[in-house]
Amino acid sequence: MKSKIKSIALAVALALPVALPATLMSAPVQAQQEAQKFEQYRHLVDFDFVKGYVDIPPKPGVTLIDSRPAGRKYGPGHIPGAINIPDSDFEKLAATMLPADKGQLLIFYCEGFECALSHNSAFKAEKLGYTNIRAYAAGYPEWAKKGGQSAVSAQYIKKLAADKAPHLLIDARPKRTSDKGMIPGSVNISDSEFDKHVDKLPADKATPLIYYCGGLDCVLSDKSATKAKALGYTDVKTYPEGYPGWVKLFGEAPAAAAAPAAGAAPAAAVSATIVPGKEKGSIDVASFEKIMAETPDAIMVVDVRDAKEFAAATVKGAVNIPMNELEKKIGQLSASKPTVFICGTGARSGEAYDTVKLLKSDLPAYFVDAQMKFLGDGKFSITKK
Repeated sequence: MKSKIKSIALAVALALPVALPATLMSAPVQAQQEAQKFEQYRHLVDFDFVKGYVDIPPKPGVTLIDSRPAGRKYGPGHIPGAINIPDSDFEKLAATMLPADKGQLLIFYCEGFECALSHNSAFKAEKLGYTNIRAYAAGYPEWAKKGGQSAVSAQYIKKLAADKAPHLLIDARPKRTSDKGMIPGSVNISDSEFDKHVDKLPADKATPLIYYCGGLDCVLSDKSATKAKALGYTDVKTYPEGYPGWVKLFGEAPAAAAAPAAGAAPAAAVSATIVPGKEKGSIDVASFEKIMAETPDAIMVVDVRDAKEFAAATVKGAVNIPMNELEKKIGQLSASKPTVFICGTGARSGEAYDTVKLLKSDLPAYFVDAQMKFLGDGKFSITKK
């Protein structure tokens, strides 16, 4: 009888799920579990899966969607061929930008495991009737880290020129083609004659290089970008839409230099305790931490994440105005003290800053441009980028 009881107990024990120690979990699984403060989309894919669908010319039957804000994230770097539908603008853009075929493969991504935007958009697409949806949870940070080619937007190229930021824009088309028109500020180094003109490349191999050619069906810019990387250049990107895409947006005539954005200058009447960060509009991380520890009432902290994320954990004293509600709730921001926008990665908070400066440029506003972890009970930690 005792032997029979022992056998039954052993069988029950073996049937129960075993909680593995964190040290036995794979790093990606552990990272995902630690970061989950939102509902992840159930169909997840990895780098290799996404890489199989990224090509120039773009592969048919798949739409890659970057759910991050346009100016601060998508523009400076995204997966080639991806369209940009910021999650905060999904309802406005989905009808015209998503494919008519509801069975086409959609792959959403954003800023990594702590970013909810791609998951949010995937759920929204499902509600619209799309049936073949995937989310690349590791997102653009992993794509770039693993050496995937990165692309930039036309608007970002214009911004670099307007800001006179160090970079070299290169037309990889044959000279006879580029003679018919080039993006203002670019030089022509034909891919077929790349080796003959390496002296035209900057001596500083950290200088950002951006290659373009004849559009999404043209492989010359990708080929030249690969050659530049082989020479040791460390910041090489492409503009896949190329000259045709530029003409479609801005016309063939050289564009005039962009005027400084309204409200771009830091607000004058703000607390002296605020130290600006490196990114325009950002607050220095150490300055933010000091204010939160010593004089938190000196600023208004606005968490622009979704209500569900905010409810899970946030910064002590923060108010929640989700990014997609900011425009209609902008009147709730303080005119008497600085507003500091926060989120998990700096993407949505940066978009919030841009939105405020566009709509009410006189409001003193900043954003935390860093990775933030919300630890509960109002506590947080920040990892500088």
